[in-house]
Amino acid sequence: MNYGSGAKPVKRMSISMHSLRIVQQECFLKDDDMRWLISVLSDSGMRLAEAVGLTKEDVVLEGDVPVIRLHAHPWRPLKTINSERSIPAVGKALWGLKRAYESSSNEFLFPRYCSAAGNKSDYASNGLNKWLKPLVPTGCVIHSFRHSFRDRLRAVQCPSDIIDQLGGWKTPGVGQRYGEGYPLEILADWIRKIQFKI
Repeated sequence: MNYGSGAKPVKRMSISMHSLRIVQQECFLKDDDMRWLISVLSDSGMRLAEAVGLTKEDVVLEGDVPVIRLHAHPWRPLKTINSERSIPAVGKALWGLKRAYESSSNEFLFPRYCSAAGNKSDYASNGLNKWLKPLVPTGCVIHSFRHSFRDRLRAVQCPSDIIDQLGGWKTPGVGQRYGEGYPLEILADWIRKIQFKI
């Protein structure tokens, strides 16, 4: 009988506020497509593949609540049914999206990593992690921004169902499947609470 290896599951590290501030400052100074992508990830809670696959039609960057509308594309399916969602574009995520939108010469926000032929999120991960490594604690990787996003929202006592809606995580309970979820204005207010100025 096989009982498995007994090894503990890999625990993803969360990026501290101190390290996050340093990373966002460096992104702002470097100001290129890799850093725009990291900025988007740092303040949106998106998975890397979700952000890499964004097109100009997926974002609305003007108005009271700029928004990212995540849905499946042929070049980037979504991980789960809960992954289809709208995320307010706030803070450094909004900065990164605007810079990417202005600079892209085609429909894709990050054409270095995505085209109609496919999504190169693994390739993106290698390059981004290499740059990120000296700026963050040992064990932190690009996916750590997603864990950090959740922890930052917990720290300001954001309700768990709002956190789940923002991150595309499944919320337990039958009642959570009813209705349309929280409006963008409420979601944006919570994300604004975890921002800091550079």
